[in-house]
Amino acid sequence: MFERICFIFFILFGTSLIADEGRPNILFILVDDLGYMDVGANNPDTFYETPHIDALAASGMRFTDGYAANPVCSPTRYSVMTGKYPSRVDATNFFPGKREGMFKPAPLAEFMPLEEITIAEGLKNAGYKTFFAGKWHLGPEEEHWPEYHGFDINKGGWKHGGPWNGGQYFSPYGNPRLEDGPEGEHLPDRLTNETIDFIDANKNGPFFAFLSFYSVHTPLMAPEYLVDKYKEKAKRLGIADLEAFSTEEQVWPRTGVANPNASNPRSRVYRDPGSRRVRILQNHAVYAAMMEAMDRNVGRLLAKLEELGIEDDTIICFTSDNGGLSTSEGHPTSNLPLRGGKGWTYEGGIREPFFIRWPGVTQPGSVSATPVCSIDFFPTLLEMANVKTDHAIDGESLVPLLSGEGELEREALYWHYPHYSNQGGIPSGAIRMGDWKLIERYEDGRIHLYNLVEDIGELNDLAEAYPEKVDTMRKKLHAWYKEVDAKFLRPKDPWLPEG
Repeated sequence: MFERICFIFFILFGTSLIADEGRPNILFILVDDLGYMDVGANNPDTFYETPHIDALAASGMRFTDGYAANPVCSPTRYSVMTGKYPSRVDATNFFPGKREGMFKPAPLAEFMPLEEITIAEGLKNAGYKTFFAGKWHLGPEEEHWPEYHGFDINKGGWKHGGPWNGGQYFSPYGNPRLEDGPEGEHLPDRLTNETIDFIDANKNGPFFAFLSFYSVHTPLMAPEYLVDKYKEKAKRLGIADLEAFSTEEQVWPRTGVANPNASNPRSRVYRDPGSRRVRILQNHAVYAAMMEAMDRNVGRLLAKLEELGIEDDTIICFTSDNGGLSTSEGHPTSNLPLRGGKGWTYEGGIREPFFIRWPGVTQPGSVSATPVCSIDFFPTLLEMANVKTDHAIDGESLVPLLSGEGELEREALYWHYPHYSNQGGIPSGAIRMGDWKLIERYEDGRIHLYNLVEDIGELNDLAEAYPEKVDTMRKKLHAWYKEVDAKFLRPKDPWLPEG
């Protein structure tokens, strides 16, 4: 797979390339922690109001089976930027997530290597003006921030995975890459303002604008008038006081006993892992307010493109970096019927809103059920822009799907999460082949098999009923581990007395 070269050619340098007016503008919108079921385009019954996102989805192709490459943020962001599985560089958890459970997690890289070729670098070399705003979270030191990975302008991208300095979601921000605005300025508005200013200044194109909202990541904060609106909405719908939680398994804290030397691998782990709360009802007023504030700014971007008369010359991509936060940190959203959420390799942690609008090529309102992934944005956007590269990646161009001229030939998608997530998710790997998904637990090697078409909630484990399918998929997953040099859980060092 990795040896496959997606596009081959020599990038030509010169003024004629820079002046090429035939290339489309590209606007990429990445929302942090946005769940698949949070938006109306995927869930008409959502509690949240997302009319602008829904309109964007209706104007292009909506992928019903769009995935993040990882159930947490930094690895997926790496995959978007490079077109590669994050396991190739050990970027398998958020930076620097090193929580221990029964075992030590796998070794973790804490930055995206400067040697990587990013989407921004590929487009910049072809004459694009490049811009980044919002959450980066791909390295702790300045040398790994957006301006060193191909972006001409960086507004707000640095080491943190959330707006935790200063006023958090309101100015002053305390962000070294974003000057403070008027006191109380709302961060989603400010990031959108910066993006609009860039688009305005480069309306003659071609430009690549990457707006990476800090929303809807914690802290749970929103303008009070919007919070009040959704408190009233929940009351009006009669759901304000309904039971909003059920239970989901967890990997920590542990109860019971373990025997790491047992001959049976299943006896080596704690037998009673316990459970944690998982939200099963969307009625969180603050989260709903955060959703609306973000959605309104998507609408402002769409309106700006129309005002400038460049909406037909601009490709728009929209997705999230992992599933909705349902099992910790305020439990703000429900992903049902998807199981789990952020930090889990269940569908709730990796299936995402995934929309692409390509004016003049993609039929508005089209829908694809082909499994696609965040690794696919790199080759897709470079082919759309007629920019080619001769280095190997994992993603596949979605142009055949978007143009209606073909299908993907890919056999499988893979996930590798050898960590104890902050949300209680299990260290695990997964493979999807067609309608089938296999999950492999890393603490004890247990296998689960689900038919996602018949059981999108992953409640009916078919591993014992289909041993041959398990064997085929597991062998393929293990071969992929070797291909990407995947790392796994490590034993803990025993305690020893001093002296």
